[in-house]
Amino acid sequence: MSGVEHSGTPLRQSLFSKQGLFAKYVVALVGLVVFVLAVNGVTETWISYRAIKARLVGAMSEKADAAAIRIEQALSDLQRQVSWVTRASATKLEDRQADYMQLLTQVPAVTQLYQINGEGREQLRVSRTAILKSAGTDFSRDPRFTETVTRGMSFSSITFQGTQPVMSVAVAHSGFNAGVTVADIDLGFLEDFVTDAQVGKVAVAYVVDPRGRVLASSTNGPAVGQDVAKLQQVAAAIGPRGHPVASGADADGRAVLTAASVLPKLGWVVLFEQPTMVALAPVRDQLLRGALLIGLGLVVATLAGTVLARRMLVPVTALRAGARRLGAGDFSHRIEVHTRDELEELAEQFNGMAAQLAESYSELEAKVEERTRELAQSINELKVLEEVGREVASSLDVNAVLPTIASRALEITHADAILIYSYDAAKRQFELVEATGIDEVQWAEHPVLAEDDALLGDAVRTGEPIAIADLAAGPDRPLCDVALTAGFHAVLFTPLVDQQGVVGALVVLRRAAGPFAPNLIGLVRTFAHQAVLAMRNARLFSEVDQKGRELALAHATVQEQAAKLQEQTAQLREWNRSLEERVEKQLGEIERIRRLERFLAPQVAQIIASSDGHHALLESHRREVTVVFCDLRGFTAFTETTEPEEAMDVLRDYHAALGQLIFRYEGTLDRYAGDGVMILFNAPIPFEDHTKRAVGMAVEMRDEIGRLTERWRNRGHSLGFGVGIALGYATLGQVGFEHRLEYAAIGSVTNLASRLCDEAKAGQIIASRRVYGMVEPWVDAVPIDDLQLKGFNHPVLAMEILGWRNEVENVIDVSAAATARRKPSS
Repeated sequence: MSGVEHSGTPLRQSLFSKQGLFAKYVVALVGLVVFVLAVNGVTETWISYRAIKARLVGAMSEKADAAAIRIEQALSDLQRQVSWVTRASATKLEDRQADYMQLLTQVPAVTQLYQINGEGREQLRVSRTAILKSAGTDFSRDPRFTETVTRGMSFSSITFQGTQPVMSVAVAHSGFNAGVTVADIDLGFLEDFVTDAQVGKVAVAYVVDPRGRVLASSTNGPAVGQDVAKLQQVAAAIGPRGHPVASGADADGRAVLTAASVLPKLGWVVLFEQPTMVALAPVRDQLLRGALLIGLGLVVATLAGTVLARRMLVPVTALRAGARRLGAGDFSHRIEVHTRDELEELAEQFNGMAAQLAESYSELEAKVEERTRELAQSINELKVLEEVGREVASSLDVNAVLPTIASRALEITHADAILIYSYDAAKRQFELVEATGIDEVQWAEHPVLAEDDALLGDAVRTGEPIAIADLAAGPDRPLCDVALTAGFHAVLFTPLVDQQGVVGALVVLRRAAGPFAPNLIGLVRTFAHQAVLAMRNARLFSEVDQKGRELALAHATVQEQAAKLQEQTAQLREWNRSLEERVEKQLGEIERIRRLERFLAPQVAQIIASSDGHHALLESHRREVTVVFCDLRGFTAFTETTEPEEAMDVLRDYHAALGQLIFRYEGTLDRYAGDGVMILFNAPIPFEDHTKRAVGMAVEMRDEIGRLTERWRNRGHSLGFGVGIALGYATLGQVGFEHRLEYAAIGSVTNLASRLCDEAKAGQIIASRRVYGMVEPWVDAVPIDDLQLKGFNHPVLAMEILGWRNEVENVIDVSAAATARRKPSS
């Protein structure tokens, strides 16, 4: 690094800067080493932890299973020894006593024996301190007796005498109703299966009953009789599923590794535990070794990062110092770095860039001077444009504005002459309106230029300026010929165009031949816009003045028309009042018809409304009518057995169905009383086919009410529908008294229809022979024997109408006729 020029102070600042490369290199290397070592240590520790835990739990499980097997074997031996004293050969009480004494001598765990006869009475009790015969204690309800008689053998629940657990083993004697022998067992022998020698120095073992009470324990285990059911491992082992767990906490709350084995016969659980801190000591040692290794890695990584950072920062510092001098404008400075790598190449690039910048700087100064001159000229042009703009904005007289535009354009373009033409769209030609820098007498000989000239036509069509550098070398055109005659050799023709079209042209003439600069063309275009604005303003002023005069004339006309409009408005207001009165009268009449139709037949209501009263109905008259009478079969019995509300619901459905058909066939509803309804046809409005309408309506009524009766039958109502139809003459007119008048028909024909309806059965339509004669071509019917009707002296001939032969066609005809008759009424 001896070939690197640098300052000591900047280097030290770079080395220890918080955001410098030194810190980044050191942190990156240290972080990488720590990450690798930490991941490796955590992975190995986790694998070791799983292996050690699995090995310890497996070893404790084997010990727990072995202890459980030995305890179960010991209990089986006790059961077998107790079964020996129940032998059938001991028939006398003295023999049973001798067997009991022998068992107490041989089996220290047995503390007391009972003999209970078949009735549950105690016969003999032998303990290590006393012998009691014929105590007579009743054990008939004791579970030790009842369960043993049922199963042949039983184990009682655990009880504690002080801190000593005790259990009873009961065995049934051979033979029918031979009794039971009960042995009290001291469970202290269980301590032999969980001794410290079998458990180890740091482990703990204990046995619990199904209720979680300790039956036996090693030296460091819980006390005998202590309830440990709330411990996690105990609760899991004695729970319904009996699923042991591998970890838990002891009675003091310390974490332990645990294993359990269950005795299925009694539900006891043998548990082995070892403190987690002791069991996982190898894992703790491994973590300590990992921490030491990480610390060593930190030291090594820090040293390596420092060395690498210093080797990197020295040339970087030199580069930064050189870049700072180049930024300050010292392009003669050269950076010296000899590292033979990318940093040395970067230093060479910096040096090359400095040489290029020095060269570019000198060129830039020349360009700045040139741009300064151009800027001064542009400022002058802007001033001229501003002056022209103010002139245009301050005056609407085109004759005053155009000379200013022409003179200032001549000044700023350094041309020899400026011409301004006005365009006449009607004549399709350009007319000269302003000329500056030219002999007006000579140019006045050519004041008009036709648009037919190709040069002018192209400019008008494209809206773009056209420049000719040498008129002598160009084609012969009128404009070019005039310019050459006047001594000009270059021309720039710029059309004056805006969004509304062409308004004229600005022509720049130059005596010397040569092309026009692009910036000059742009400047002339700007002057052209100013000329367009001035000419448009002048034309607009002229148009506004003309429109003002026309508006004054129109105002007088409008005032005259306004006077006429006021007169017409008064007439229209009068017509509106008249129309409102007529509309109000019509609406009242319509409302009156609607109210009448609620209480009268629509035909009667329309006649009353159309005749301005009911005088036409006051006079009685005689006319042939068809009368339809219908009612419900069984309605009287129905109303006697049902609630009034239910009866009203049935009537509403019934009347609604009939009303729609009566209105469609244009029948006149004469009256209805409960379920009985009478309809007139041919009164008050006459119909040629009134009988056909009546029969057609009756057939549709029978079908419609038939569907209703099916629905009523589902609700438990047995109702039918009958119809009677008669044809004859009746007297029509009003009946009633002064305060209530009704339109009605009187005659035997109404009685005949009512009597025929009475004779009709459910779903039957009975019509007189005269009615049948009127509709015979369209209906199917069967004769009915002569009917003896009340009020008629002679038998009546009748027919039962079965249905229409072409019912659809008939209904269509009737509906069409009804529509035709309603239209005039509306």
